[in-house]
Amino acid sequence: MKRFLSDIFFLIVLTFIVNGCKKSDSTSNFQDPPLVVTLNMATDVSQTTANSGGAVTNTNTPVTAFGVCWSSTNQTPTINDSKTNDSATTKVWSSSLTGLTANTTYYVRAYATNGSATGYGAVVKFTTRNTPVPTATVSTIAGSTTNGFANGTGAAAMFDGPGAMVFNPMAGSLYITDNYNNLIRTVTTAGVVGSLTNGTLGYANGTLSSALFYGPKGMCVDATGNTYVADMGNNVIRKITPNGTITTFAGTGVAGYLDGTGTGAMFNSPQAVAVDASGNVYVADRGNNMIRKITSAGVVSSIAGYPASAGGLGYLDATAGVAKFNYPIAMAIDATGAKLYIADLKNNAIRVVSTADGVVTTLAGSPVQTNVVGQPTAITIDGTGNLFVADQTGRIIEITPNNGLYTIAGALNNAGYADGTGTSARFNNPQGIALDAAGNIYVADYGNNTIRKIKLQ
Repeated sequence: MKRFLSDIFFLIVLTFIVNGCKKSDSTSNFQDPPLVVTLNMATDVSQTTANSGGAVTNTNTPVTAFGVCWSSTNQTPTINDSKTNDSATTKVWSSSLTGLTANTTYYVRAYATNGSATGYGAVVKFTTRNTPVPTATVSTIAGSTTNGFANGTGAAAMFDGPGAMVFNPMAGSLYITDNYNNLIRTVTTAGVVGSLTNGTLGYANGTLSSALFYGPKGMCVDATGNTYVADMGNNVIRKITPNGTITTFAGTGVAGYLDGTGTGAMFNSPQAVAVDASGNVYVADRGNNMIRKITSAGVVSSIAGYPASAGGLGYLDATAGVAKFNYPIAMAIDATGAKLYIADLKNNAIRVVSTADGVVTTLAGSPVQTNVVGQPTAITIDGTGNLFVADQTGRIIEITPNNGLYTIAGALNNAGYADGTGTSARFNNPQGIALDAAGNIYVADYGNNTIRKIKLQ
């Protein structure tokens, strides 16, 4: 995968480590070492290769050598370990690490030499794969590129802007929000499409046939089969029981910001939800640029960020009430319930929120590393901690627990429609992603009005 590192030149969010190496005492014109940053995640990690890179942020003298250095034994590698010698014209570079050993942890950091001293970026740790990179085969299971509304099987079904999605293991099917039809649709793994809810715009609780939504977005399913829906247009979180009864779980129906209990709390265009094993529901409160929590008893609190109306709009990794987001649009929770992964769309980043204390960090990307995860719109996680991210510029990305990132299907900034393998497949503004029990990946291909399936082999 081609790496795009030009944005790193202006990177201000990574901590850098600078180690100077003085010239001999006989040299009188000592210069400070260059200030260097390292790409914050290894990319295209295979059994024997990986990519990294770096940038010089400032230097008063010409850089004479730069690249990355790495080691499996030295946790702070230097140019005396394995290294690349790269070329760049704008003080940024991309490096290919070769000759690596499978299933081995490596430490890598960028370096630059200005003739009198060497500066180093932060150390990034990653582990090579112990198996070959899987082949991703993309197919279309439902819908056609023509927008509309029709239930049916395969290409006979029609969607109009399929967006957020979740796999309901008890129903054995996907639930998908069909944006312009104002519906939650059901799709079996065989591509049979139905309608779960009433498509009339409004706000009413009741049965599946009578209850009304206004712009349903992200969904999640708890251990007992309840489905929670971010009803964005109504500014509430709705609950659908396994028997088809729809109620309001939290929110007044009026846009705003207020912690409280049940219908006494307020949200502003909630976009996504995730649920842990204890029944706590977490909300990406997009309009407030905050992450909220609803206990199983309906008590709403704020765990990260602060209201956009009070200045809480931007990009900042920090403690709970200080951190900033910009358009949190999707979320997933790990198997332990300890970490929330947030697709922070306008920050071009995947953020991590500790559910214990609300501390926010960045896993990948940033407002100035805009091509690392592109424009993330959907995220899901498997049982072993692999993250799958839909980048609306046209890619499906995997981020492994070993700090490796690579494209499994599609291509950056290359929209289209094509089934096929790996980077030869094309998507058009993917907005939803989900995993079934067998590990197959499903994508709501918004611009193509189709549901795609990715099988890893």
